[in-house]
Amino acid sequence: MGQLIKVCKALTIAGSDSGGGAGIQADLKTFQEFGVYGMSVLTAVTAQNTMGVQGVYPVPLAGLEQQLRSIGGDLKPDAVKTGMLFSGEFIERVGYFIKKFGWSNLVVDPVMVAKGGATLLGNEALEAMKKYMLPLAKVITPNIPEAVALTGVEITSDETRREAARILFSMGAGCVVIKGGHMDEEFVSDLVYNGNEMWELVDKRVYTKNTHGTGCTFSAAVTAELAYGKTMENAVRNAKNFIQTAIEHGIDVGSGHGPVNHFAYRRILHEQH
Repeated sequence: MGQLIKVCKALTIAGSDSGGGAGIQADLKTFQEFGVYGMSVLTAVTAQNTMGVQGVYPVPLAGLEQQLRSIGGDLKPDAVKTGMLFSGEFIERVGYFIKKFGWSNLVVDPVMVAKGGATLLGNEALEAMKKYMLPLAKVITPNIPEAVALTGVEITSDETRREAARILFSMGAGCVVIKGGHMDEEFVSDLVYNGNEMWELVDKRVYTKNTHGTGCTFSAAVTAELAYGKTMENAVRNAKNFIQTAIEHGIDVGSGHGPVNHFAYRRILHEQH
């Protein structure tokens, strides 16, 4: 009989993207690329494509809770990520079940606005995010607009971004990664702060319209690496390499913001060997 291999499991709690580029679909694709067994809890169904979001339809609260119970009763995840949580009530319930089941390695991607501009997280949910999710987070991965919304700091410089990182850390997150894609600079710099050290992950900006799902994919890559037991520094560095490759080799589908290429990294590694 062959030797049993430990299977690392990752759970995503997020919304569905009918266009396949972001949300649950991007997370599961990313988990698969990292060799992690992916599971999902659906918070909402969205009708969207590369042109934007045409509709958002939340699942019933009882449905959200039952999905979480089903995972908690049988399939303990080695790492968990949250994406679009839809409402303050949903955020509170997700936080409750994460604590109830003792799930660790929580990656919080505070999804608020889609690429097309549609709001995916209401303003009333901001306080719930701060109260119920940030204290549980091993790492939070906001982009610039999300960091501004959570901290109230207008990020216009390196120093104000550092100030926002310190505030987010003080809210309870174990580590903060403020992504720099929204900064208008030649190089994209992601700021990482763990309470002791602050450093940057820098890559050359790729000028492309195919960036849909960038944030979901990056945070899912971090989650997969944490599921394997990687250190936070290695997890964010490997996730940065993965998403940079996915952007550089984007997929040109649809008429608007196309998705990043989730299998580019594996294909390049295969070609190198």
